Amino acid sequence: MPVLGIGGLFFRARDPDALSAWYRTHLGVGAGCDATGDGAANEWFWQTQGGPMVFAPFRADSDYFAADKAWMLNLRVSDLAGLVASLAASGIAAETRAEWDSPETGRFARIHDPEGNAIELWEPPA
Repeated sequence: MPVLGIGGLFFRARDPDALSAWYRTHLGVGAGCDATGDGAANEWFWQTQGGPMVFAPFRADSDYFAADKAWMLNLRVSDLAGLVASLAASGIAAETRAEWDSPETGRFARIHDPEGNAIELWEPPA
């Protein structure tokens, strides 16, 4: 009887309402958002598309994300360049590095939410 998927991600925030609004506005993530394209929006849930997900603990001394953070959110996207441009138009800086990208794993960019949490944006290979 395997687990079917992640049912939620819960984390502390100084201003949960403002942070929830930021994620909905800029990334389409959170309650009431629908990434399926079939109009399945629900006031309590974020309807996501099925697909690959990496679940991987990192070594405590990893430099892949900030040492003072216990986690980093990775969001799977379909048009990384378009999302990065949209974020830039809203004043949200995205970092990209050629060494993060590869034909086997896809393309990546990093942003931070208003509370300083790292968000990795991942466009899997076609």
